[in-house]
Formats: sequence, C-alpha cells, structure tokens
Amino acid sequence: MSGLDAPGGGLRTAPPRGTHPLDNPAYAALNGPHARFAERRGRVVRYPLDVSPWLGLPDAPEADDWADLAALAGPGADVPLAGVRVGLPEGWEVTFDIAGVQLVDDGVAAAPDAEAVRLGAADVPEMLDLVRRTQPGPFLPRTVELGTYLGIRRGGALVAMAGERLRPPGWTEISAVCTDPAVRGEGLATRLVLAVADGIRARGETPFLHTAARNVGAIRLYESLGFRLRRTTRFYSARVPVGGVGGVGG
Repeated sequence: MSGLDAPGGGLRTAPPRGTHPLDNPAYAALNGPHARFAERRGRVVRYPLDVSPWLGLPDAPEADDWADLAALAGPGADVPLAGVRVGLPEGWEVTFDIAGVQLVDDGVAAAPDAEAVRLGAADVPEMLDLVRRTQPGPFLPRTVELGTYLGIRRGGALVAMAGERLRPPGWTEISAVCTDPAVRGEGLATRLVLAVADGIRARGETPFLHTAARNVGAIRLYESLGFRLRRTTRFYSARVPVGGVGGVGG
C-alpha cells in the first residue's frame, strides 16, 4: 500500500490528482447523477445518513473545507472518509482504517438473470437482515434508493442480493453483494453481479466496485469475472475535534 494513502498523523502532501471521476467517486457522484441526495455545506457534500455513509471532499481540501465538514457532522462525530486520499488536519483522530481496492469493468460478461427480482422499499427489512448476517459493508434503510437492487429468493426468502451505490458520471458502483450462508457455493453472487452489470451497461455506463484489500477471495472472483484492479485506496473514518477545528496541520 502506497504511503500516499496513509490518512493519519498530520497533513501529508496530497498525491497528484487527475480529473477521472473514479479518483474521487463520492464527490463526483454527489455533484453529478446523485446531486439530488447531496447535503451541502460549502464545497463539502454528503449523502443523508440513512442513505449512505459516503461523503465528498474536494480533491485538495483546504482549512475551510475541513471546518465545513466539522460543522456538517458535529463535534465528536465519526466521519467516514472512504476513498479520500489526503491526510487529516491537526486535531482529527483516525478511528477506523483498512486498505481497499477499486476494480473496474475490463470485459465483464454481463448478462440478465431470469431468477433475479427487482428489490424496493418493501423489501428493505429483509435486505437489512441479510446484510446483518453477511456483513458485505454499509447498507442503510434508504440505500435502496441509490439505484437498482436485485435479489434471488428461495422459498420466498431473500437469500442473495447485489445493487448499485455510487454513481459518478459515466460509472456505477456495484455494492452490497451478499449471499445467505445456507446457499453459498451456488454462484448466486456471481449471477447477480453480472445481472447488475448488465443493467449498468444498458444505460451506457461502466460498472466498478470496491472491496477490502484483505478480501482476497472476492478480489479473485471479481477478476475472474472480468474486473481489473484500477487503484488501491483506504477506507477510514476520523473523529471531528470536540474543541473546535483549527488550521490544517503541516
């Protein structure tokens, strides 16, 4: 993992940033196709807290941006900074930190699935229960509003699902890929990933996804489906200083 990705211990020099939407995907999504969800303060944007924990900072946040983020979140709040590739100002404390990867479609054999059904608001209790039992990552009461979610049922019960989360211009993230332990090994997750990818492709967009770097099995599966590694990243959160936000450390 590159030292450029390290989040804590004072502000580090930000890496050179391009203009690719996936370099800062939440910021691009909330200032693009997902602008209707954006809660804003200055240049800082975030999803409603019952939709997604992702938030967007400018590529090179300044002291005012960190102050706006602190005001938006509130003193002492834990702020998820997934994918943010800059260091923290003085006084901010890292509370969670794992390495991650971003993978993009590089020849995925996307295809619809006859058994997959569209999930909606009425299915959220079952979706939340499946997420609780399988821990694929954050899924909240209104996450289903971000895009298309597909599921497979057996005996009426939801046993597998996958759907769309971040949507930077031209791209859509596949997320919440999970399968009930009782039916693992049947390839349901693979089928749903391909079906969600098919819907993304039908809109003229390109699928991508994130996962933890330690999730070697999932990475191998995604690569076998035609995804390739685009970059490493970090998923971390930081606590807003309780006593006010000072200047950016150097």
